[in-house]
Amino acid sequence: MSNLKEIKRKIKSVHNTQKTTNAMKLVSTAKLRKAEEAAKKSKVFAQKIDEVLSEIAFKINQYEGLDDKLPFFRKKDNIEKMDIIFITADKGLCGGFNIKTIKTVNEMLEDCKAKKIKVRLRAIGKTGIEYFNFQNIEILEKYLDTSSSPDYEKACAIIKNAVDDFINEVTDKVVIVHNGYKNMISQEIRINELLPVQAIASKEEQESQSLMDLEPEDEEILNDLLKTYFEYNMYFSLVDSLAAEHSARMQAMDNATNNAKARVKQLNLAYNKARQESITTELIEIISGVESMK
Repeated sequence: MSNLKEIKRKIKSVHNTQKTTNAMKLVSTAKLRKAEEAAKKSKVFAQKIDEVLSEIAFKINQYEGLDDKLPFFRKKDNIEKMDIIFITADKGLCGGFNIKTIKTVNEMLEDCKAKKIKVRLRAIGKTGIEYFNFQNIEILEKYLDTSSSPDYEKACAIIKNAVDDFINEVTDKVVIVHNGYKNMISQEIRINELLPVQAIASKEEQESQSLMDLEPEDEEILNDLLKTYFEYNMYFSLVDSLAAEHSARMQAMDNATNNAKARVKQLNLAYNKARQESITTELIEIISGVESMK
């Protein structure tokens, strides 16, 4: 009898968990629709401004010595210092979403260590901060409550320090790493080499029908465009990461709900089996008692 009570208690507990995970799945699905729409809208602008700056970078390379006057396009043959800005979630229960980003950053750290490149980390999101703190890896800047509620002003504040350090030659390269939104059921790691601005391949340029003409004296316009490029890339990374986070959490909660259903089914079978055994035992005892009285 005590065994039946224990099984019944487990069924109730798992059933309550199932209700919770299903509710969390519905919440993540609702949030995903909004985040997905924002990510898709932002992606179009981010791609276009990337294309424009890549073409400008290619044309600047055609002018000897011009890249020295424009520090954002300045490249060094030997990278000595690099900044990695990485984004993780402020909350858990989203499967392997954060692990993928952390694993990628760790691989980059190992690669840079082998190449003797000094790396500084700028962390966005509680999960990543806690992980690298536990590993005793120094983090230059930490940003909480940003990945869960990104906005343009926050993105501008984050990227400004990294851009200033690049201009002042404190660092030679700036990279943004995040787990991005691919579709409702999958995410993919994105590594964006933000600085120096990457030029398009020469083959693509030859095939391009662009009528763009670069005048070296228009530095003010170019600097305004570059400012927008840096800020919007940072903003898009935050929005893209949030959409991927909701997608991953929706999947994780869906899997948890299905596992809870399967577990309830197993426990119900175990309960029915134990109940049948109990009834059979009682019947045998009654029959045995009757037989002994004859």
